[in-house]
Amino acid sequence: MGSDNAGVDRLTGTGAGDAPRWDRFARWGRWPARALLALVAALLLLAALTPLDRGHTVPPVARDTHTALIQPTRDDDLAFYDRVIERIAGGESYYDFIVEEQRARDYPVRPGITVRLPTLAYLHAILGELWMTALAAVLLAATLAAWWHRLGDEPGGERHRLVAIALLAASATLGLNRWFFVLHELWAGMLIALAFGLHRPGRWGWALAVTALALAIREHVLPFVLLLAAMAAWRRDWTEAAAWAGLVLLFLVGIGAHLALLSPQILASDPQGPGWLALRGLAGWLGNVVLSSNLRFLPHGIAGPIVLLALLGWAGWKSAAGTTGTLLYLGYGIAFMLAGRTNNFYWGAVVAPAIFVGLAFLPMAGASLLRAARGR
Repeated sequence: MGSDNAGVDRLTGTGAGDAPRWDRFARWGRWPARALLALVAALLLLAALTPLDRGHTVPPVARDTHTALIQPTRDDDLAFYDRVIERIAGGESYYDFIVEEQRARDYPVRPGITVRLPTLAYLHAILGELWMTALAAVLLAATLAAWWHRLGDEPGGERHRLVAIALLAASATLGLNRWFFVLHELWAGMLIALAFGLHRPGRWGWALAVTALALAIREHVLPFVLLLAAMAAWRRDWTEAAAWAGLVLLFLVGIGAHLALLSPQILASDPQGPGWLALRGLAGWLGNVVLSSNLRFLPHGIAGPIVLLALLGWAGWKSAAGTTGTLLYLGYGIAFMLAGRTNNFYWGAVVAPAIFVGLAFLPMAGASLLRAARGR
């Protein structure tokens, strides 16, 4: 459908009157543009100065005195998930042992939501690491293909498609890291990226199915579902809104069953887990995304501002995808500022795979915002 946008793409003038219709900031007034520029400048400075906790990383492979490779040590969380998968593969039922296993490792079991949904553990136990690796490769390829087509369908997307796909590939390849295959957020984030690429207003069936799987893996996908439901309602597409609302209802039934199966095993003497309302501010937002993406290899003074610039790029792209991306990543960013402790940094993997697509639209957004601020 790239030809649908050919006429739009020829509008390359620098004035607001002949700017492409998908350039959101080109038609902004002088003072709104100046206000946003001031806000962006202040946030970028804060992001560069905000210290981010290093979090968990893949330890380097060491060598002993005989130069034989020593396998890196799994951290406690990854080792715990390994053990859960091992017990399921050995024929045990998840709900027969999970509370006991968490209690033995001093992991909280109250409230019951601290116990993960069993979906990913069963998939891993059934498929094994080899087929999980193949599944990760297929998921990455499908996500790149979905976004290639979506960028071609969206106004302004075809012009930026090559850069956007390169950015998506660079960030989403983290999903191929077998070290983190047991992390629920890794798979949920890749499935959200795929569902986002598949979704179109009026064409949402496959996106709904993919999102349902993501939601069955990690409840942190729920805000994505609620956003798409709200946007469908805003468009007065009541059929789509009802479909997303139905998925929310199905999820609530599933989480209720999950908690009911756990309840008989949870004792009043079990300690209550620490609260998630941590109010970490900008460090929570930037730390979660940076440490859960390939930005973790960059100095934090550079990596933090890149997250904010990606959001600015999304905001400058006036399209269905641009609006969805802006609301999605800003919403999760605010949530990370309010909720999640330092050791919950991996929650950022839920949004990390596709967030940096916004950087492809940053030059357009920045240039138009500057021109608007000058009154041109």
